[in-house]
Amino acid sequence: MSSPALDVAAVRADFPLLAESVNGAPLAYLDSAATSQKPRVVLDAERDFLERSNAAVHRGAHTLAAEATELYEDARAAVAGFVGADADDLVWTHGATEGLNLVAYAIGNATAGRGLPESARFALQPGDELVVTEAEHHANIVPWQELAARTGAVLRVIRIRDDGSLDLDHAAEVIGSRTRVVAFTHVSNVLGIVNPVAEIVALAQPVGALTVLDACQSAPHVPLDLPGLGVDLAVFSGHKMQGPYGIGGLYGRREVLQALPPFLTGGSMITRVTFERTEFLPPPQRFEAGTQPVSQAIALAAAVRYLDGLGMDAVHAHEKELERRLRTGLGAIDGVRLLGAADGAERVALQSFVVDGVHAHDVGQFLDSRGVAVRVGHHCAAPVHARLGVTASVRASAALYNTADEVDRMLDAVSGVRAFFGVSGSAEDQEVHHACDALSDRRESK
Repeated sequence: MSSPALDVAAVRADFPLLAESVNGAPLAYLDSAATSQKPRVVLDAERDFLERSNAAVHRGAHTLAAEATELYEDARAAVAGFVGADADDLVWTHGATEGLNLVAYAIGNATAGRGLPESARFALQPGDELVVTEAEHHANIVPWQELAARTGAVLRVIRIRDDGSLDLDHAAEVIGSRTRVVAFTHVSNVLGIVNPVAEIVALAQPVGALTVLDACQSAPHVPLDLPGLGVDLAVFSGHKMQGPYGIGGLYGRREVLQALPPFLTGGSMITRVTFERTEFLPPPQRFEAGTQPVSQAIALAAAVRYLDGLGMDAVHAHEKELERRLRTGLGAIDGVRLLGAADGAERVALQSFVVDGVHAHDVGQFLDSRGVAVRVGHHCAAPVHARLGVTASVRASAALYNTADEVDRMLDAVSGVRAFFGVSGSAEDQEVHHACDALSDRRESK
């Protein structure tokens, strides 16, 4: 049974910050791919825990500690259920970046002979291959580069086509008998394109490669069933899905988590410690050393319950309309180039673009002066920008609380950018623009 249509006015009333004005204009917040706004129920959940139930979890025997532990593990079950998983298959992290590093360092520990006897299955040999795509966020590139440098493995890259779609023919050439890990994004944070997970998994599984999915840009926007996607591991970030900062999740298939050695060690992840040896807890606690992000986990659970209450089908349908309006509108503006122009591709409401003759930073400041918040720069994804021949872009990203009027305000502002900066689009102007681009690289933000 489908969810009822989203009542966007009611949703907006749940988000206090959306009532603010910026530079004398009502705020049109179109930067949710960077970080989302938080509803009151999330803000209240964290504060309520700290005021009424705050205690160390999995430690004390007193009543307050037991209550805190129950709330903490109830939060795990809620967030795991939101992505289709069981509670024991969800590891709390401080964000998706930590989750990806956890996996990379755990594989490195296995390679070094550390961990459990069953961890040997993850050990790398010189010449083994770690595969990523050209569309990755830096957080899904750098940990694998570092792992390759430590182990003698080789980093290989699946190309994207000129339209931003993943080149599956090239993926079939790259993924082979030496492939040990295939790490790829579910949705590119630059292109907004939903990648074909099933096809990539189908290439990786026959060669025994681990599949690691970056679900940061899909978890807030589409109904998600990570076990159903068939990936071995996946990460997502709380602050991009209406939750708080400092919390994220690592999903793993049970047998994979049970075999991975720990990354961080210390308290909360052990069963027995002597000066001779240490025995570790089973997952997920094996990967949660130290003080747990208790209030953040409880607030993230409030966020997913909020999204579940709205219905992710309804959220996705509303955002799909915004995506069409955004993409069609930008494509109709002279001098605007869309990044990731693949026709017929499944997308979320995220579009990066460049304006001929005007640097992305200047476009962003122009929009900000009109109350429209967007992201500018390379969005922590410099390689995909280089592949598409640009140093920086403007990114507009919508979420459940955005309206068609907000998208139209942004489109109207973008349509006036070139005239404001006196750009005619002539060859001479373009030459000046490229020179300015080179100078602007020095101030490029990530």
